[in-house]
Amino acid sequence: MQAMILQAAGEKLALIERPDPEPGQGQVRVAVSACGVCRTDLHVLDGELPDIKYPIIPGHEIVGRVEALGAGVTSLRIGQRVGIPWLGHTCGHCPYCRTARENLCDAPLFTGYTRDGGFATKTVADAQFVFPMSGEEDDDAALAPLLCAGLIGWRSLVMAGEGKRLGLYGFGAAAHIIAQVARWEGREVFAFTSPGDTRTQSFARELGAAWAGGSDQMPPELLDAAIIFAPVGALVPASLKAVKKGARVVCAGIHMSDIPSFPYALLWEERQLLSVANLTRQDGEDFLALAPRMGIKTQVTRYALKDANRALADLRAGAFEGAAVLIP
Repeated sequence: MQAMILQAAGEKLALIERPDPEPGQGQVRVAVSACGVCRTDLHVLDGELPDIKYPIIPGHEIVGRVEALGAGVTSLRIGQRVGIPWLGHTCGHCPYCRTARENLCDAPLFTGYTRDGGFATKTVADAQFVFPMSGEEDDDAALAPLLCAGLIGWRSLVMAGEGKRLGLYGFGAAAHIIAQVARWEGREVFAFTSPGDTRTQSFARELGAAWAGGSDQMPPELLDAAIIFAPVGALVPASLKAVKKGARVVCAGIHMSDIPSFPYALLWEERQLLSVANLTRQDGEDFLALAPRMGIKTQVTRYALKDANRALADLRAGAFEGAAVLIP
């Protein structure tokens, strides 16, 4: 197999050859057909997350086909198209796992972070954390962003509540999917981008946003809820200022710069500030079952596997709208 491997924080990924991995008990080997490039991959690259396993093959928005079954696997079949998400393993016996909160597991493993991921031609995953992907007519590259940008966005949207006016801060891969979901649900979307980024604002309006502007602006009316996708702590007080009394602000990223101090008056009147941590298998089952009915159209920019460093650099620079996807 071929893989793009990260040897240490801050280095570039290197293309390597290694033997195909063998699936262990309860695992499957998947031939990767597409792997999305996520902002979390940048946090892994930059060493901004704790306890990263080096060397590591990044990538956790994986679509491919089952190639080999480990002992005891009966839920999947050879040749089946599947998706592999961020959460790759949980202990199953900690207080969180026992109470349907496996996203908070005390001993988890994460794809492309603490176990090898999908910037490769092959990967191994626990069968319990592999999702069958329906609709063989759909393009694998278009489906890949659903495995993290879509799933984390979906969990964030559910946590944000049922408010009709929804603000999305940072209009990248996750927001461009969740804007479509919110519109399908009958909500109004208000998109906030980097100040002066008129290109992305136009893209948001094309996807049905009722308003699009800079994150330094106030929306034309107060919001019922807001989700922060950009890893910028200063957006916390900005979004609290933009929402109604009793509204929720959800921080959707795994990493964020420090939140500056702000007056208590912004949080008062029962505004809630929440964070999203990972996802559960139930999130995946719920969202992936609904996604075909929602008519989600992901906008993807394709890169060859060997061009993973360029894809990451383009993501960092905001050089494209939507998501980047590696094609082995």
